[in-house]
Amino acid sequence: MNTPTLESSLAEIVSAKNVLTESEDIIPYSFDGTAAIKRLPRAIVFPSDAQQISEILKLARSQTPPVPVVTRGSGTGLSGGSVPVEGALVVCLAKMNRVLELDTANLTLLAEAGAVTQEIYDAADKDGLFYPPDPGSMRVSTIGGNVAENAGGLRGLKYGVTRNYVMGMEVVLADGSVCWLGNKCVKDVAGYNLRDLFIGSEGTLGIITKVLLKLLPKPAARQTLLATYAQMDAAAATVSDIIASKIIPCTLEFLDRKTIRCVEDFAHAGLPLDAEAVLLIESDGHAAAVADEAAQIEEIARKHGATSVRRARDSAAAAQLATARRSAFSALARLRPTTILEDATVPRSELAHMVRFVEGVATRHALDIATFGHFGDGNLHPTILTDERNTDEMHRVEAAMREIFDEALRVGGTITGEHGVGLAKKKFLPAQLGDASYTLLENIKRALDPDGLLNPGKIFD
Repeated sequence: MNTPTLESSLAEIVSAKNVLTESEDIIPYSFDGTAAIKRLPRAIVFPSDAQQISEILKLARSQTPPVPVVTRGSGTGLSGGSVPVEGALVVCLAKMNRVLELDTANLTLLAEAGAVTQEIYDAADKDGLFYPPDPGSMRVSTIGGNVAENAGGLRGLKYGVTRNYVMGMEVVLADGSVCWLGNKCVKDVAGYNLRDLFIGSEGTLGIITKVLLKLLPKPAARQTLLATYAQMDAAAATVSDIIASKIIPCTLEFLDRKTIRCVEDFAHAGLPLDAEAVLLIESDGHAAAVADEAAQIEEIARKHGATSVRRARDSAAAAQLATARRSAFSALARLRPTTILEDATVPRSELAHMVRFVEGVATRHALDIATFGHFGDGNLHPTILTDERNTDEMHRVEAAMREIFDEALRVGGTITGEHGVGLAKKKFLPAQLGDASYTLLENIKRALDPDGLLNPGKIFD
């Protein structure tokens, strides 16, 4: 009697049409949105619910040796979090994509992990509700991936990140156990906060299958402003003064000169090509409060030397400016074969210094680096334009990244504000955490996944 193969056993769980094994089918799952990292999996499986995932994990553990399992949504990650290890089984949740419940009485939404973030926003919006987290990839990224990476976005300054909106989740553990963590209660302090343990865990502790999200009432009004500067320091001073004035805009974004020119060529949004920096600022809330806040912001911007301050005349113009910011990565990606979108966060008081430091790094290592990001929360995206086929240049890229992260830590920042650690940044993590905290992470991983089955090699070795 022939022993069933892993592939044939998977087909019994999910049906043969939901298992991919041919090379031309699995190659697209060998990489994610991270540049220069590719590894070929053994097979791809598309489950439809938590019970099938439980059976898949039990099957993977039963193999000799156990087969590693990597969870994947849309593959938009920027730290290598969903890149498989060689020979891994990729569990893709793309078919678990339903919005299951919109509870207007409790202001919550329940969705499967494969639901696209934009569709969650749209579902809430139809009922006059608001899901604030807005990662740049929200039109294609999935909510499970957002939770696993604790994704941020443009509205993070005022509204926070994904963690601030997760009230509960269904998780399948490495041994196949299915757990529900959290509930619809605004207050709940029963036991350890296990829900938060899985947010940002990057698929290393369990597979998130459903997410219960908190919603907010939809803001009644919005106003978008574009402030132009001849010096980056003036833009940074404007940001500091806005916050010091106890004004918290919905978004407070910036683009440097290189990014401005690329975005304008790409999106034709009317950005000023002679500026060293622009700030894209959005206020939202009650109409009267928004009008007052916008006036104060304009006054502060002019006080700090803004060469112009432009208000969007209507919602279409505001959407065009927002699209310009969201298209920064796409615009820059046209310049060189490889685009490495990095992610470091520093205290707001260090923003101007950090932007200048990145410029110096680019000069020292003869690299093309553009910088944009979320000035309001200190989150910078130095974007390195390179060619991964050029070995010498990639060595310089590695050295540049090391300098940028070392400096971010030196001034009290972090190696990642929203992209996660994954494969790309795990070598920098010990310097941020220190020995005891790093060991604590390892101990949690061993407790929940003693066989190292789930997303091995991510966050730490």
